Amino acid sequence: MSHSANPVNTPEVKRVVIVGGGTSGWMCAAAIARIAPPDTCITLVESEDIGVIGVGEATIPTLMEFNDFLGIKEHDLLRECQGTYKLGIDFVDWYQKGQSYFHPFGFYGRDTPEFSFHQLWLRLNAMAEKGEIPADAPGIISDYNLCTVAAKQGRFAPPQGGADTILSTMRYAYHFDSARYGQMLRRYAEQRNVERIEGIVNSVEQDSNSGLLQSVTLNSGQVLQGDLFVDCSGFKALLIDGAMQSEFVDWHHYLPCDRAIAVQTKLAGAPDPFTRSTADDAGWRWRIPLQTRLGNGHVYSSDFMEHDEALQKLLAGVEGEPVTQPLPLKFRTGHRKAFWEKNCVAIGLAGGFIEPLESTSIHLIQMGIQRLVNLWPGRGCNRSEIAQYNALMTADYERLRDFIVLHYNATEREDTEFWRYVKHMAIPDSLAAKLEIFRSSGRVIPSPEDLFTPHSWLAVMLGQGIYPQNYDVLVDRVPAQALLKNMQMLRMSVAKTAGSMPTHEEFIRRYCETKQAVA
Repeated sequence: MSHSANPVNTPEVKRVVIVGGGTSGWMCAAAIARIAPPDTCITLVESEDIGVIGVGEATIPTLMEFNDFLGIKEHDLLRECQGTYKLGIDFVDWYQKGQSYFHPFGFYGRDTPEFSFHQLWLRLNAMAEKGEIPADAPGIISDYNLCTVAAKQGRFAPPQGGADTILSTMRYAYHFDSARYGQMLRRYAEQRNVERIEGIVNSVEQDSNSGLLQSVTLNSGQVLQGDLFVDCSGFKALLIDGAMQSEFVDWHHYLPCDRAIAVQTKLAGAPDPFTRSTADDAGWRWRIPLQTRLGNGHVYSSDFMEHDEALQKLLAGVEGEPVTQPLPLKFRTGHRKAFWEKNCVAIGLAGGFIEPLESTSIHLIQMGIQRLVNLWPGRGCNRSEIAQYNALMTADYERLRDFIVLHYNATEREDTEFWRYVKHMAIPDSLAAKLEIFRSSGRVIPSPEDLFTPHSWLAVMLGQGIYPQNYDVLVDRVPAQALLKNMQMLRMSVAKTAGSMPTHEEFIRRYCETKQAVA
């Protein structure tokens, strides 16, 4: 088929207008400045009068790829943004009250070409149940995960060595001040000729025939013309909703939390190398340690709890003295049916939102930018490429939705109306199929381009009481005594490696401490 079947129907992209700053706007500006042809004019409009949400303090490992793409050094980032390391998330009271589990970024044991590691562990458990080996011989699966063992001891070291070393199984992310990260990216972008204009968009002009965006007019009267417009205006979604009227796909029935309150407190003691998520009566509370403060918040459903009660629970549960006023937020979980419509692309909150339980907000910004860069419409916006972008982004959101829904639905809690609702609600067919396979055989089938690895799915499913009825029968080929001996050696090696690491606090002090940090 000739290219003319899907003609380019917009001008060459020489002028890019980004509406909105914050993390999403400046990530977008920095990335486009990094790849766009030198004659591309990039303008970002933001207003000091419109506060950025800026409560995002936790990330996932994929952010390293974005920083590497820009050439931002890890230690510089953490030093400038008061950052700490994150080995995973400690989930408290999710499966049952009084019960906790850890979702690590790193890998359990060692997968082999033939078997997933957890299948070997499941077989060891079956042997223990039959009395063939001591009942405590298998241990808990966390014993075989270096991230989990190190996190519980407050230790950190980056991955090192070849694939056969225990340290190579480490993976990590960051906790940092996202407002400072945005400022860092702003300097990066402005050094590469991105022009920042202070202003508020008053109106949007479209071509009456094609519907293409032509310009935005600011409150100063200044008119900014563009060929490609990137909507980073947050939940307001000024362009993608206001002008392009892209329909919103609402997931409130799967993820009923729609409110959050954030507050920062003084840090007392050494920062933990993990996020803590504690389930509450109608949602959950976060605790995120930076070098100089704690980020705290309460995510809840307004269908099941009032603001005043949510605020009271948050303030009663925080450690340390508050250093900011509590910030209330409203949100909708879901996404635009079209993230890219004509010559307008919505990135970040303007395109969609999945509540911050697994710290995926910055990742979704990153994916929106990465896919835009990969399909850069330098010669104009092509309909097939727009359709491809929307299909890929929709799939990203749906896969993340399933992983977040799992945390709520796989619970034994029925102590409040909220928990009864999420435990018994209908779940997406794609999630139901994944759970059915795991319950049957212990297999975790990764989806193509899945953000969360089978190790992550394993951590949450086992942590929330989903235990397979059987293990993979092929594992029976491994001699029982050899299996037991190797697993015991692996447990000991993980414990020894974790114990030899520096403390998290020592590692930060050595490599990336924030100097003269201001809380």
